[in-house]
Amino acid sequence: MPKGGWQEFSSDASLQRPAAAASEPVPKAQQVVRVQSTRGGKGGKTVTLIRGLELDGAGFKALLKKLKTRIGSGGTAKDGVIELQGDQVDLALELLANEGYRPKRAGG
Repeated sequence: MPKGGWQEFSSDASLQRPAAAASEPVPKAQQVVRVQSTRGGKGGKTVTLIRGLELDGAGFKALLKKLKTRIGSGGTAKDGVIELQGDQVDLALELLANEGYRPKRAGG
């Protein structure tokens, strides 16, 4: 037995997702997209967070570019979350709905 003890989930096969789930993208209208405004951890600055989008890297960049252009604000995409500068919740909800998503306001 190798050093480190129990190794039940260490094989490559156990760490991969099923092929059927990875090959079929979730339709935009079925994705649970949450939009919220927050100040936590941003040095007192308000940012709008968009979570729950199931897109690849190129899809995130394309959507971020559309949002930033239409809103007229800066932003970034990190770890599957889009961050827009300022309190842009209402505009983001409207623009995501126009893109075919079903966004919801989160966090009060």
